Amino acid sequence: MISYGPSGLQDDPDVRVMMAGSTLRKVKSRTWKKQRHFRLLEDGLSIWYKSRWLGKGHSTFSVIEVEAVREGHHSEVLQSITDEFAADLCFTLVFHGRQGNLDFVAESQEEAQAWIRGLRKLIHRAQTMDEKQRLDQWVQDWFHKADKNKDGKMNFKEVRKLLKMMNVEMNEEHALYLFTMADRSQSGSLELEQFVLFYKMLTQRDEVWRVFQDYSGDGETLMLEELENFLNVEQQEGEGNAQHARELMERYEPSEPAKKQSTMSFDGFQRYLCSPEGSIFKPNYLGLCQDMSQPLSHYFISSSHNTYLMEDQLRGQSSLEAYIQALKRGCRCVEVDCWDGSDGEPVVYHGHTFTSKILFKDIIATLKEYAFTTSDFPVILSLENHCSVEQQTVMAHHLSKILGDTLLRNILDGHTTAQCLPSPQELKGKVLLKAKKIGGSEGSLDGTLTDDISDEEEVANGEVVEELHAESLNQHEKAQKPKSKLSRELSDLVVYCKSVHFRGFKGTPLHTKCNEMSSFSESKAKRLAKEAGADFVRHNVKQLSRIYPSGLRTDSSNYNPQELWNVGCQIVALNFQTAGLEMDLNDGLFGQNGRCGYVLKPSFLRDNHTTFNPEKPQEQPGYKPMRLSIQVISGQQLPKVNQKEGSIVDPLVRVEVYGVPQDQAKEETSYIINNGFNPVWNQTLNFVIHTPDLALIRFEVEDYDKTSKNDFIGQYTLPFTCIQPGYRHIHLLSKDGTAIPPASLFVNISISKLT
Repeated sequence: MISYGPSGLQDDPDVRVMMAGSTLRKVKSRTWKKQRHFRLLEDGLSIWYKSRWLGKGHSTFSVIEVEAVREGHHSEVLQSITDEFAADLCFTLVFHGRQGNLDFVAESQEEAQAWIRGLRKLIHRAQTMDEKQRLDQWVQDWFHKADKNKDGKMNFKEVRKLLKMMNVEMNEEHALYLFTMADRSQSGSLELEQFVLFYKMLTQRDEVWRVFQDYSGDGETLMLEELENFLNVEQQEGEGNAQHARELMERYEPSEPAKKQSTMSFDGFQRYLCSPEGSIFKPNYLGLCQDMSQPLSHYFISSSHNTYLMEDQLRGQSSLEAYIQALKRGCRCVEVDCWDGSDGEPVVYHGHTFTSKILFKDIIATLKEYAFTTSDFPVILSLENHCSVEQQTVMAHHLSKILGDTLLRNILDGHTTAQCLPSPQELKGKVLLKAKKIGGSEGSLDGTLTDDISDEEEVANGEVVEELHAESLNQHEKAQKPKSKLSRELSDLVVYCKSVHFRGFKGTPLHTKCNEMSSFSESKAKRLAKEAGADFVRHNVKQLSRIYPSGLRTDSSNYNPQELWNVGCQIVALNFQTAGLEMDLNDGLFGQNGRCGYVLKPSFLRDNHTTFNPEKPQEQPGYKPMRLSIQVISGQQLPKVNQKEGSIVDPLVRVEVYGVPQDQAKEETSYIINNGFNPVWNQTLNFVIHTPDLALIRFEVEDYDKTSKNDFIGQYTLPFTCIQPGYRHIHLLSKDGTAIPPASLFVNISISKLT
């Protein structure tokens, strides 16, 4: 049965087609097209499939993992077979995170439509479930997993196996006691409803119950005044929040009689604490909440390096899908490395490597379609140009024809390039080209550029030199480099993002041109940040700076972006295809302000006369350090790391602070042996934050291992300024940055001025 939602979808005609099953062609390439039998399982979430010809082997995936269904030839794979299969037979499943797409061809248009519509309904239902529905679904999923003989019942032996699967090490006597309590029919087995009762007993949140008891006069309910008192004292919401208390009761109290009496039961209290309003992230910072009318240089901008790559820098696949995934994550600066194609069409790939090639025009068409699906604010197209003048002109033609009015070609009315850059608000819905431009200090009017090759281009052009060596080349050596030529047509499309070679900090920002910007290797940028931090900060008030990873990072690894954000660098480009700490920080910073890809820099990074130096935060006017105290209370339903039967995690929690050098810190709890289901720590970690406006806080849960490196379980990263104090839940994310419900941490956070 379809097991969630009040109305269910089991009677929907499209879902019935899916449950009956269909033979679909699974397509991996133009030459790999295999028939597989697919059907929706009774839980309404799992898609089961197997080869028509093979025996018992099969696979499954969950609808919860699917983000969207694309109809027609909307993937590179399906575009390669347009001459073989009509668009109305084709569809693509797009998964959350970095998981690859699945491409299908149906036997008939009717069957394709049934799967497309059915999947979209199921995805919508999964995406709109509240926390209680998600938890109910999670419980039912476990029931179906543990019910090995599929008789709709679970005996005690199956329950014991289930507890292992759920990361619980429990005394057999206690487990049998709970089983007997739930087995009200005394049949020796549990049906689904009885299993839900068993689960509720298993997951009794004693630590939440104690908090509830502290504020409940009768030990059973919270009166309106008692909830108001809790919000004031513990959640630090201040006085006069009776209206908010009423709203919480209305939203989260499941009992109608309790609502009418203006009371909240323990169930309602726990629902509130597990809801978005009870999470660690301030709800009013999740949506678009910042001033978007300041110059572009006043914002951190989510930026991707070698956007076209899905994997490493030497042999990785170049793909249009990489651009789609980056833009979906809120990226607002994407990169293209352009080289001459053999048939007159420019291609994009990582030069002098074995990475695959894609057409420049296909990338621009993808940009046109997906640039503004996640955010309306401008996209910067960072162009690494290695093409001949002829193919540069072809690029200019594609940019103009495909992007049309979306491409910014002229200075906005009322602006000059000598003053300041326009704002994200003024540039909404526009694509800005970042590239070299004819004229000015770097070039002559005939398009010849004499001293404009960036460090990144030196590496791309096959000069195997380390960045530091590239920086130390003297002017005589640079003069020996071959001159490059620009196409006038391409040059004319560069308006606000003119690439220039960095020649040092030229005094005050008043004497610089705001439309000129430089690119820095990570090593050069970090050296400048350490040796001339205050100068770098002032430079970045008016001009954009782009930072890119070392050319030696052939595995597509990333550097720590925080060091460059500390000095106000806006375009700190990362390899979006590589999960890990650095992308966690990027996702954490840009998780605020509606995930629009732009975050307003702190005021001390926007002032022309600023003296801020991240190495010396105490010297900043208005210096106000803060104390952060985090009581790590408990964890809930942490996922298993080792899938071996009987293996249970030994979790610990590490809290890390990223910010100015003095704020870099980490503390961790002890580990809990054999309990990933409901571990309790009750340990407090303390930090001093010298520059709160730049600090990011990262919570990481690991499985302790005394003989080797701890295994990653989950993480959550957010800006210090977005933290809600009080009793909060932290909903953990996977290494890939996707949700792993219902895994969470329960914490109590206190923030105060350092005295």
